[in-house]
Amino acid sequence: MNSQPDASQFAAMPGDIGVSFEFFPPKSAAMEAQLWDAITALAPLDPAFVSVTYGAGGSTRERTHATVARLVRETGLVPAAHLTCVGASRGEIAEIADRYWEAGVRHIVALRGDPPPGSGGRFVPRDDGYANAAALVAGLAARHPFELSVAAYPEVHPEAASAEADLDNLKRKIDAGATRAISQFFFSADTWFRFIDRVLAAGISVPVLPGIMPVTNLDGIRRMGGNVAIPDGLAAMFAGLDDRPGPRALVAAVAATDLCRRLYQGGVRDFHFYTLNRADQAFAICQLLGLRPKDLPA
Repeated sequence: MNSQPDASQFAAMPGDIGVSFEFFPPKSAAMEAQLWDAITALAPLDPAFVSVTYGAGGSTRERTHATVARLVRETGLVPAAHLTCVGASRGEIAEIADRYWEAGVRHIVALRGDPPPGSGGRFVPRDDGYANAAALVAGLAARHPFELSVAAYPEVHPEAASAEADLDNLKRKIDAGATRAISQFFFSADTWFRFIDRVLAAGISVPVLPGIMPVTNLDGIRRMGGNVAIPDGLAAMFAGLDDRPGPRALVAAVAATDLCRRLYQGGVRDFHFYTLNRADQAFAICQLLGLRPKDLPA
């Protein structure tokens, strides 16, 4: 039986899916132009929300806020601002949360955050800060009635003592007030379905969105993904394409769409795409899944 994707597998996709997109704040005028080109291109797909990341140690705090505030002012999209525990006191986080609320932001992605450079790779909470994402969720929920999303790890967070401990941590975040979880990217549908079985068995009933990352560079994905497994078949699809960005992007879009198709066949209807501030691959995947642009108000 041929396991490779072909056009006929996507021809009947009805497009009855929901999507959301992740962006990162730009560092330069050129990167800002690229970001807004991507937002403009993807907005007609009517995403449920678009999230904007937050650098290690709060390094992109102002740029994240500026990007989210512009989304509120200039688009009809629903922005979700990432916020972490790293490098900030509880009081500083309360001030940031207040600024977002005043700017019209009602959705926060609450994360512990990656340890900042120079920390030896270890997260050490400030004495006056939040110790973990569950505590951050509780603090934000007490401050304003935000919609709160948190992270989930289908292949277990690299720092977790065990899969069970990782799932317990997810449940603590939900119990603290989170209304949704967004998963780290993964590349096997079986990995996702095993994870969701465990999530449901633990009594977690909030929506959990699968995070989809089109593979643009395998070495980069390995660095970003920690312990995320890359199937041999996927690696073989990219063999010899290191210096051929055009074909690599096409293969990445088809591979990610095939993963989404398998998830769809298992009942998944909502997908969260890590765009890396580029629209073409995410748009192509949605097209293959049957999702078509909608006319949106400015």
